Amino acid sequence: MTERLSEETRDTLLDPLLKTGWEVTQGRDAIQKTFQFNNFVDAFGWMTRVAIWAEKWDHHPEWSNVYKTVEVTLTTHDVDGLSPLDIKLARKMDGLAG
Repeated sequence: MTERLSEETRDTLLDPLLKTGWEVTQGRDAIQKTFQFNNFVDAFGWMTRVAIWAEKWDHHPEWSNVYKTVEVTLTTHDVDGLSPLDIKLARKMDGLAG
């Protein structure tokens, strides 16, 4: 089982993500980002690639898709907040988005 991010490691792990467009979600211990793609097929293809990793890691995003836009929120429900799994998945999402 994973643990919630400690105060000591939180900023170190979050700062690089905040520089790539991730934001801390207001009112909850989560991060969010909006991804824009060229079209629906590109957005859906990216979601499919992310879904494979999410399933492999047993860590699933909260997300919605409208045409070429995908809005993502990451948090770990088991710990009621951010965990290293959220950081790992956010990095993978950024990498897959190019």
